[in-house]
Amino acid sequence: MVASTHWLASATGMGVLERGGNAFDAAVAAGFVLQVAEPHLNGPGGEVPILLWSEAEQKVSVVCGQGVAPAAATIERFAGLGLDVVPGTGLLAATVPGAFGGWMLMLERWGTWSLADVLAPAIHYAEHGVPVLERISGTIGSVEELFRQDWPTSAATWLPGGNVPKPGSKLANPVLAATYRRLVAEAEAASSTREGQLAAARKAWYEGFVAEAIAEFSATTAWRDSSGEVHGGLLTGDDLAGWSASVEEPLTFDYRGYTVAKTGPWGQGPAFLQQLALLDGFDLDGMDFLGADYLHTVTEAAKLAFADREAWYGDTDVPMADLLSPAYNAERRTLIGDRASLELRPGSPGGRAPRLPVFPDPGTASDAPGLSGARKPQGVGEPTVAKDGMVKGDTCHVDVVDRFGNMVSATPSGGWLQSSPTIPKLGFCLGTRAQMFWLQEGVATALRPGARPRTTLSPSFALRDGKPWLAFGTPGGDQQDQWSLNFFLALVHGKLNLQEAIDAPMFHSEHFPSSFFPRGSRPGVMHVEDRIGEGVVAELRRRGHEVEVQGPWSLGRLSAVARDGAFLKAAANPRGAQGYAAGR
Repeated sequence: MVASTHWLASATGMGVLERGGNAFDAAVAAGFVLQVAEPHLNGPGGEVPILLWSEAEQKVSVVCGQGVAPAAATIERFAGLGLDVVPGTGLLAATVPGAFGGWMLMLERWGTWSLADVLAPAIHYAEHGVPVLERISGTIGSVEELFRQDWPTSAATWLPGGNVPKPGSKLANPVLAATYRRLVAEAEAASSTREGQLAAARKAWYEGFVAEAIAEFSATTAWRDSSGEVHGGLLTGDDLAGWSASVEEPLTFDYRGYTVAKTGPWGQGPAFLQQLALLDGFDLDGMDFLGADYLHTVTEAAKLAFADREAWYGDTDVPMADLLSPAYNAERRTLIGDRASLELRPGSPGGRAPRLPVFPDPGTASDAPGLSGARKPQGVGEPTVAKDGMVKGDTCHVDVVDRFGNMVSATPSGGWLQSSPTIPKLGFCLGTRAQMFWLQEGVATALRPGARPRTTLSPSFALRDGKPWLAFGTPGGDQQDQWSLNFFLALVHGKLNLQEAIDAPMFHSEHFPSSFFPRGSRPGVMHVEDRIGEGVVAELRRRGHEVEVQGPWSLGRLSAVARDGAFLKAAANPRGAQGYAAGR
């Protein structure tokens, strides 16, 4: 089974499985196709966290494909540029591109296919083109002026014939195809073994021709970014050569017969576990599923968990044992009352005093402070839901389960076409994940060289009664560990099947500060699909929630695969008519 956010990636993954590949081979091939099929949502210059179940090892592992801040990226350096927040676009926000290393590490350790085989589908689509979705056309159209006036290398790549590609047309990226062809050629010339070729490919990417092109572009060019000013980059060849993807143990939490696994607190994933720890003290089964009591309770728990994310999470020593402890959550649970909270209330795990960054004043992303008065590029941050509820694009997701029982959940993102100028020698741009750092000393997410930004990327895995069960996830920035949690609760408490749980009316909170430039927040604001019902909305408003009602099929882009007894199952998101689940 394969489920993903784009039908071409799902079909690619199934093709690998049908030709003898395992789940890890299939996920890698699908992941590279997503870079081409959804270039407005991810790219080769981005990153990927992965959760996987190895049937041979009988365990869950985390692959960290999240790159780190450059050696030159210091708070003092940004202050010298007159910046108090990291821009949301351009070269200053680049971290080491981690996606390639993450995919290669999983392929080498658990996969069976060669570099040439897993890259072949992506090379084909980059060379011959993919159908342009309305959202690709819309995204390019939204940054057309920026590309024409400020980022000509991006205009050359994404405005074929000088025009915004129309929906239904075909869009190719021959320069990216050439980059991957050269990578394969150099790898095959360097070694005759699969392992040797994968090592050679990593070397070419992080020390060879790819790294050289990235370092040269970063050092010798400067571009207008979301600060309104023109800046060069900080990323160097040494930064790329000094980084490698890693395998880590997951963080887990046991909830009513289920064990959920997430990344460590260098990502926001543990907020899912904290929400479960809080909700474990409520009788969700006794509430009307998706009724006012249920939505209120789940949303208020999310506010507390994400307040702790703001105070405690980062690539540092995080007191997760205390944050997930019964005593801590029993105390925190008492803060959930009958009324919606309008405060950001982090806790004090183990008696430690929380320290929050100094946030911009509350407001929407468009009116939050931190933007200069100069003409500003669009496409900042990871905009997911607009006022009209339309998904604007941010990230991808892919889940795979194979005939052996191996399972993968991966959330590739970053390096999307609107993030920074295209590197003309490579056909892709750098990511902007460093915008998640704070330029404030003493906070968990303070910028420092070699640190991982606290990413929102959050794949999920769950065991049921100790046995591997479910790989799932969604795009969505700060919403990922709300939408994914809602899906999980729909399975556990709503007693829905995979597709019903994805299709169920979705909701989320914007109460806490955004992880993305310019870091605005909207205290008390809650988004719901209108299928929730007018009566529920009215009761939520009576309780103090500022409810913004969105279209009936507008929130969430989940996909999932499962092992369920003698069956394998999969489901994908119908919203946007783009995701697809397949199996045989």
